[in-house]
Amino acid sequence: MPASEVLLAAIAIVLVIAVALLIGPVAVWIRTRIFGHSQEEPDKNESEASLQVGPSATSVTTGPGSQNGSSADVEAAAPDAPSPAIDGIRRDRTVRIVSWAFLMAVAVYAAASGVWIATLPAIVILVAITGEANVVVQDILPETRLRAASGPLQAIVAIGFGAGLIVLTGGLESPFALTFPLIVGAGALLASPRAAVLLTLTAAAAYLAAGFVGSPDPATRPLVQLLVNMTGLFLLAYIGASVGREHRRARDAAIRLSTTDSLTGLFNRSFFFTALDRELARADRSGRAFCLVMLDLDDLKAINDRGGHHAGDQVLRHVADVIRSRIRKIDVAARYGGDEFVALLPETDPTGGWVFAEKIRLTIEEQGMPGHDRGPTISIGVVSYPADGRTADALVVSADRAMYASKRGGKNRVARPSADTGVMAVAANDPERSRPAGGRPG
Repeated sequence: MPASEVLLAAIAIVLVIAVALLIGPVAVWIRTRIFGHSQEEPDKNESEASLQVGPSATSVTTGPGSQNGSSADVEAAAPDAPSPAIDGIRRDRTVRIVSWAFLMAVAVYAAASGVWIATLPAIVILVAITGEANVVVQDILPETRLRAASGPLQAIVAIGFGAGLIVLTGGLESPFALTFPLIVGAGALLASPRAAVLLTLTAAAAYLAAGFVGSPDPATRPLVQLLVNMTGLFLLAYIGASVGREHRRARDAAIRLSTTDSLTGLFNRSFFFTALDRELARADRSGRAFCLVMLDLDDLKAINDRGGHHAGDQVLRHVADVIRSRIRKIDVAARYGGDEFVALLPETDPTGGWVFAEKIRLTIEEQGMPGHDRGPTISIGVVSYPADGRTADALVVSADRAMYASKRGGKNRVARPSADTGVMAVAANDPERSRPAGGRPG
């Protein structure tokens, strides 16, 4: 097949892809307008509630700097950790700048050099089609599954552009062979290792095909140049993948350190207030109630006095494990202070919050702690939105008062607000309340 026909076929394929990408968002928009909410678009209210519980509890070396103390001792301000959303914005901006800068540079070089006069119109068309495809992928696609695949779509457009450019500018002798190392290097930095390998193999195959289409009978020198370029391509892919993997590990570690408590593995106080503000905003939009549970260990100081701070740390980790085992994926459990914990329960009514709290209290009371004569007990306060407060501060104050009401009522019990008395403590030995049955409503 003549090279001109191959070139026309390649341009036609790229044009079809560009047109499809342009028509796709319009079709999705029409479907959304006619049939209502698109099933492909996630519900933002629900996605905001889907907060995953942090990593499992980690064992730390304890000593003079033991972490179980007063509330003020453990309040941690989360450092400025890199946000995945911010990283995505910066990455998209970088890709947009590089892609448009390279397209403009190709157009200038091709027009000003006068080397490819015969193929200059085709080069200009290729640059225009690629630019159109970039606009569609980067700016026009709606927030659907197609938008989520913008990375692979941009890679396909870039590889198609690079292959067409190699064919039009001399095949294996083209000075634009650097297009493929540029694509592979950027992709390896941003994508997962498997995606980086797939991108590298696809780019290498496209480079080989375009090179031999543009140079049907290559001499020895172009073949050597091809081998050198291919070697650099795979080495650059390896370097990019290694650097990208270490960057992701460092970012994940920074996020983990800034949002979790190192002793218990639960979220820290700073993350809890962020989650509470988000849940308040979501509840205002949806009109759905939620519960806030505050838990405080009884007589932790006595445990520290008898067994040392190491024993107190063991108790804190044990309580955190019990809380973690009882929460759902959409719940948020955090260490609020030295011996205080909080749990945010989206879409849970007051009865459901009480059932959750009572299950935790019974579990801690019955399991005890191995090696301790007297196992820990816990006092719990349960409040709900909007009945007990419409702001984060109001809810926390209400939960704190309910928790201290359970302390004053004899400890090892659950307390919740009451319309008549302000706060109502429920005794641990109340036969009607001691063992909740069934799951959590709401």
